[in-house]
This record gives sequence, C-alpha cells and structure tokens, in this order.
Amino acid sequence: MKRMILGTLLFMGFFAYSQTQIGGTVVDNDTGELLIGATILVEGTTTGTTTNFDGQFTLSAPSDPPFNIVVSYTGYATRTIAITQATDDLRIGLTYSATSLDEVVLGASRTPERVFESPVSIERFGIKEIKNTTAATFYDGLQNLKGVDINTNSLTFQSVNTRGFATFANTRFMQLVDGMDNTAPGLNFVLGNLVGMSELEVQSIEILPGASSALYGAGAFNGILFMRSKSPFDFQGISAYFKTGITSQEAAGDNNYYDFGVRAAHAFSDKLAIKANFSFLKGEDWHANRTDDLFNPGADRSDPSYNGLNVYGDDFTIPLNFDELADLPSGTLGSANVSRTGYDERDLVNYGAESVKTDFSLYYRPFADDFEIIYNGRVGRGNTIYQGANRYAVRNFILQQHKIEIRNDNFFVRGYITSENSGDSYDTRFAAINLNRQWKSDTDWFGDYAATYIGARLGIGTGNPLDEATAHALARQAADTGRLIPGTPQFQSAFNRVISDGDLTTGAKFIDNTKFRHIDANYNFSHLTGDFMDIQIGGSFREYELNSQGTIFTDIDGPITYNEYGAYMQLQKKLMDERLKLTGSVRYDKNEFFDGFYSPRFSAVYTAGENRKQNFRFSVQQGFRNPTTQDLFIGLDAGAAVLVGSAPDNLLRDVRDWPLSESGRIITGGTTSTIVGIDAYTNAFSLASVQAGNPQAPVNPNPSIIELDDVEYDLDTPLVEPEEITAYEVGYRAQFGKVVIDLSAYYNRYKNFISQTTVLVPLYGQVGDNSLSLLALQNGDFKAYQTYTNALVDIDSYGATIGVDAKIFGNYDIGVNYTYADLDFDQAAFPDFRTNFNTPNHKVKASFGNTALFENFGFNINYRWNDTYFWQASFADGQIPSYNIVDAQINYAVPSIKSVFKAGGSNILGQEYFSAIGTGAVGSIFYVSWAINP
Repeated sequence: MKRMILGTLLFMGFFAYSQTQIGGTVVDNDTGELLIGATILVEGTTTGTTTNFDGQFTLSAPSDPPFNIVVSYTGYATRTIAITQATDDLRIGLTYSATSLDEVVLGASRTPERVFESPVSIERFGIKEIKNTTAATFYDGLQNLKGVDINTNSLTFQSVNTRGFATFANTRFMQLVDGMDNTAPGLNFVLGNLVGMSELEVQSIEILPGASSALYGAGAFNGILFMRSKSPFDFQGISAYFKTGITSQEAAGDNNYYDFGVRAAHAFSDKLAIKANFSFLKGEDWHANRTDDLFNPGADRSDPSYNGLNVYGDDFTIPLNFDELADLPSGTLGSANVSRTGYDERDLVNYGAESVKTDFSLYYRPFADDFEIIYNGRVGRGNTIYQGANRYAVRNFILQQHKIEIRNDNFFVRGYITSENSGDSYDTRFAAINLNRQWKSDTDWFGDYAATYIGARLGIGTGNPLDEATAHALARQAADTGRLIPGTPQFQSAFNRVISDGDLTTGAKFIDNTKFRHIDANYNFSHLTGDFMDIQIGGSFREYELNSQGTIFTDIDGPITYNEYGAYMQLQKKLMDERLKLTGSVRYDKNEFFDGFYSPRFSAVYTAGENRKQNFRFSVQQGFRNPTTQDLFIGLDAGAAVLVGSAPDNLLRDVRDWPLSESGRIITGGTTSTIVGIDAYTNAFSLASVQAGNPQAPVNPNPSIIELDDVEYDLDTPLVEPEEITAYEVGYRAQFGKVVIDLSAYYNRYKNFISQTTVLVPLYGQVGDNSLSLLALQNGDFKAYQTYTNALVDIDSYGATIGVDAKIFGNYDIGVNYTYADLDFDQAAFPDFRTNFNTPNHKVKASFGNTALFENFGFNINYRWNDTYFWQASFADGQIPSYNIVDAQINYAVPSIKSVFKAGGSNILGQEYFSAIGTGAVGSIFYVSWAINP
C-alpha cells in the first residue's frame, strides 16, 4: 500500500510542464527605491521567488503564457501582472498602502493566501522585518509580534508561547523548519533557534497562535511556527553578517557578544543548485544568582534547613532527632530539619553560551520546471541552560535533521529523521549533591553535624552549653571540614568525575540519543478541480526511538519504540463573487497506545465593502495532544521528586529501593523498601492534603483500567489520556486609508488537560487501608513522585488581541497592539493540579520607525509592557513582576558594496526582568552589525 501511494504521487508529479523565464526589477512607485525581498508568485501556484539586494528577480514559470504573477511587499499594495510572453526586463512599481495584509502566507490553509484572507489569526515575519528588527537576533524579534510571548531561558534558548499553558518545555507548540518538526525528540519541545536556522537563510516566518491539529496533527495543539528558507535557484551568491557587542547584567557584568554567519548558494543550471549555511553565536549567559529560600521566606544560610533558589546540594535535607540520637528524654534538645551545605549555581556552571548551526542542501529539477528533488541536512550544536524540574547545563548538545523531499506546486512527499545527542549535558542539582558525596558521605556528614550540635548544646568539653543558633553554626562548620572549595584543583577534579558519570546516584550526566523518523505527504487537486473547489489530502507517519540508557527514560534494557500516524482532507470553496470563503478540514490520528482521534475544523471568511477592504472571519476546531514521550516513559529522579510516566510498561519498569528510617526498619524488618512506578498512581497521598494536615489519597485519573492481582498488575492502556481542545475564534481585519486594524478573540475549552501532580508514596502500608501508611508520613518514610494525570474537570481559557498599524507624518510607521488572556480553573478545588498557564493577563506592544528617514537610512523602536503574572513550573512557583522594555536600532545601507550596517540594543533602559522563577535576570544587549548581500 505504501508503495502504491508513493508511486501514485510520483506519477502525478512527473507531468511535464512547459516553462517560461521572466525577470525584472521591483521598485517603490513614488521614490524609485529598490524593494529588497519583494515576493513574486505565479498566481494560483506556490511557484515564486523574491527580489535580491538590487531589487531584481528571475522566475521560472511552470506554464506557457498567458498567466498572471502576483507581486507583494510588506506595506505596499499587491499588484497582479499579466504575462503574455517571456521577458527579463519587467519594471514593477508598487504603491505604499500602509498594510501588511497583502502578504502571502502558506501555513493557515496549507495553500498560498493573503494574510487578509486567512481564516485564523496569523503573524508573519519576513526579510524586511528581519532587516528592521531591533532585537539582537531575528528569533528574539518575534516577541514584538502581537499575541506572542518569548520566555527567555538562556541567551541561546528562547521558548515561544502563544495563548498560555507553557513552561520552557512547551510541549503544546510546534516549530517546522522547511517542513521538519524541530522538536528535540527526547526533550519533547523546541529549543528555540539554538539549532535552527541562520538569519541569512530565512525567507519568512509564520506563527499560528491557536490550535492547528486539523492540518498538522497532535503537536500543533496551542500554536505552530513555520520557518521557510531561501531557494538556491532564487537567492544566489555569497551572503554574510557579523555582529559584535556586549551583554550587560548586574550579576554577570559586561561581557563580549559575537554572532557571525555566512551563506553560499549557486545554481549550476536550471536543473541543479546547492546551498550551504554556517553561523556561530557566542556570549555570556544570564547568571542566575538568587539565594533567597523560596520555600521558607525569610530564611538565610544560617538556617539549618536553608534551601536557596539557585543554590544546589542544600536541597538534600533530612530530619535529625537529637534526643533520640543522644538517648535523651524527648523534648531535651528537640529535632530539626538539616540540609547539607550547597554550592551556588555559578560554582557549577560555565556560563559560556554558544550556538553553532550548519546546513547543506541539494536541489535537483530533472525537467527544469517546478518538479524538485531536495536533500537537506541540518546539524546544530549548542551550549545553553534549560530549566525544567532542575537547572540543566546543556553542553555540546547536538540536534541533526536529514530530509529527502520530492515536490512540485501541487504535491510533496518528504521523509526525514530528527535525532539528538545530549553531549556533555548534566543536572546541576545532582552535580552538587554527588559532589558533596565525593568528599564525605551523607551518613558521615550528618553524623558529624549531630555529634557537634549535641555536644555544643550540652556543653560537653567546655561546661558552657551554647544556644541553638550558635550550636547549629558550629555543627555545620564541623561537618563541612574538608569540603571541596570551588576554584581548587581538588574541586575541579571531583566535579569532572561527577558530570561525566551517568548514574544519578553518583553522577549528574544525562545520556540521550533519542530520535524519531517522520514521513508526510500532501496533494492539492486545485489544478484539476479549477474554480469548482480546492481539495487537499495528506497524511503522516512517525516512529519514536527512545534511547537514554536509563538516565531519563526507563529504557535501561534497550531503546523503547512506538509509532503514530494520521491522514487529513481539506475542502475550500469561494462563493458570492469570491467574497465568502468556506473551508472545512478533518484529520484522523492514531497513536499506538490510544484510540484514534478526529480533528475537524470549519472556517468562514467574508470580505465586505465596495473596495473589499474589510474582512470578517470565524472558525471552530477540535484538536488533541498525545502524551509526550516523557509523559509515557520518563523515570527520572529529579531529587525533589521522582518523575514517573504513565505507560503500562513504564509503571512496572520503574522499580526503586528507598532507604527506611529506624522506625521503618522496626516495622518492616528491612533496610529498604521497594517502590514500583504504579505505586505513585495507586498508593500515594496528595501533597496538598498532607500539607493541609488531612492526608488523602489522590483520585485516580482512570481507575477502571487498573486490575490489581496478587501476582502482577494488568494494565491495558496508559493512565493518562490524550488532551483535547475545542477552539472558537472570531476576527476582523480592515484597512482604512493608511490605517490597518486587526482584531481577534478566542475561547478554548480543554478536556483531559495533561499536567503533573505531586504525590507522596509511603514506603510501607497501604493508603486508606491501615495506619502504617500514616506512620510512614510521620516518620519521614515516604518519597515524593510527580505523576502525569488528566484534569478531572474542563479547563477554559479565553483572550483577545487588537492591533493597529498606520503611516503618519508622511513616511513614519507606527503600530500598537494589546493582548488579553485569562484562565477559568478552580485551583482551590484542585490544589494538586498545575495548569502552568504562565502568561500575563495584559500585554501592550508598540513600534515606531521609518525605513527611509533619509536616503538609505532607517530606524525602529519597539516597546513592550507585561503585566505581573504568576509563574508555575516544576522548578519553582512565584510572582513575575511587571516590566517595561525598550529596544531600538538604526541602520544604513550602502548599495555600492551591497551592505547594511546596523547599531542597536535590546532592553536599552537596563530594566532587568525575569520571565520565570529561577532563571537569570535578562539584562541588556548592545550590538553593531555588518550584513553583506543579506
């Protein structure tokens, strides 16, 4: 069957077409200014190109004249030009219209259409926007788009978030780079542009803020980003850029910043072309140096149980009963929770941030028309910091993608592989914990602490009993005798041993060589159906291969594999003199572990007004998200809690022996207790109920599929089900002279919302059956687990955006937009369930600039304000203060040497801000750049 489908698609694609060469120049009608990056498309097809640095273009049309070409450029009215013969001297003038609504996008409907006609919200960022961005990188510049959040995890790792429900691990957002899912297979989320695309290679970026499962499957649940590269047939020659400057942060000081890239592309003929890219970015990451005890406000390092936010190793805490240890009457000295002395994050991390990206592509057009065979290989390596349950030093991380694609204007078939290699990455928390154990075991350290404290409090040897605070200080000093000091050879030697050890009981290294293989195809029948109706069909297949050697997943016995597949159809029809466009889509997806799911979408777009300058749109769709590889198969001890996935095999694989207290040994007669992963789901206390003093068992999310047996557990399906969304959206777009308005509002209802719930598993006793489990809590004989569960009630979110762009004072561009977002969920009724909404209720963004203040000179200023909001994540929760950020740049073009010089800065007012609890404060970046033939 697969061979038949592939053969049919190839047969369809091998129709021979005539070819017509056209070329020319695109200019501003009023000033004659060359328009760089203008788009030229053959009407009704995806065949197109863009103008080069000289405003020139060459296009191979797939048919004989007559036909039309559509010419567009941001801020200018689109023109349709009738082509009656081959020519290379067209001169096309565009008139400024202060609108970006004529820009052509592909992502909303998988077919070319103007932004004005899009049935859903969409944001576009193209060559012109890259030139004018105030941010240090084009990816950072995306944060100035309306409805888009950029959570800054690191200098080289920014996470895009639209419409909330995301930590840095944004598993509800998809990023496609030339059609390839850029998700790191083992991490299940996109690492920003750490291993993505060079800015010289970007032709356009599109962002769909809402659900897109009907066309793109399970990953496109809460937003999708499309990144398209330049074709070597259309963009030839050598291009390069160099940026240098400084990063400035109170904690890190001023540090050098470098960013360099080069692109080479050449068409050997009208059949064969190649291109290659290389980029390198290096700088000092944002230092995280918060030492406040977030879990015990007011505590400082003198507190015996101190646990600093960005201090690690001090989270290893045990209760010491000094009366019991000294065989004294209860109440004589009492007890205390005592933590080992930790290390600051700066002692455990090299803050050098780095991103190296390379790619190579070969394009072959066997018939010199629109039929192409493409090989594309991308390899990225990076150093960054990722914050999940812990802070992870990502070092020499490698993500590579290799793709073979066959396509023409009407179809594509592509197959690719995405694989990651964790390199030398490690967990900073376990680095500190096991570094401490390198020089003194936990037993010896706490023994020395207790002996010293008891002696000091009783006055042994001095006859002068000391107060509690002084005794605790002496006890820590005695226990820390021999402690490894950062900066010494002994410290570095022990540290290197720990971070190269993949056993988290003794080391901190992560080992991950996970990959997935993906095939997808699409065929557009519009060239056959004519004006009757546009019809598209497509499908995909993906296979995961998890390979962490037991350090992340429970794959200690070998790689874990599973698969999923899907197929879709879309119908589109224009009515009422093409004023009304109706689109219907439906997709069926099946994961190996779950029942199949249908994702329908319906939309209507109506164009009103005599000049067709007003547009009303409505859409409703259902989407879904399968549990991720980690939701299913993780088995990671993060220190504060054990993360255990919900797949049937995983619950039986996750077997751990936990040490018991003295009371526990009396009860069980052993020294350890064996816990199986399923215990976290079936024999555990709710954390919130324990904290409230009323221990209760958590409600099992799917009790009907659990059958307990004296010999084994019989589970048919995972304990977590796919997450579902029903999304409604209305919108309005209009142009009134030089003013453009874009409004949208949405309402989302989530069913079976997936999140993590923290529970406490007693090391003996059955929860709810006897008092042993309560005694285990009292004795400290329990272990915290994080389970992956579905919400017991529906969760709703809603919001709206309004954007206004205009041309004022002749040639100045001004824009302002406002975004509102909110959540409807009764957190008090479900205190253990975490939605991770993580977006402010209110955001305001504004821009002001002029691309031609005078000849070849332009400038741009961006402003962003975020309301305060509550950040919720596995590392830490807390309030994020509101902030005001200003970015600015000036640029000067020198056409004679095909160069653009730019000077700019992000956060130029120096107001440092956080986008999450536990990260480094984001400071300022100041830079100058030189781009040649960009």
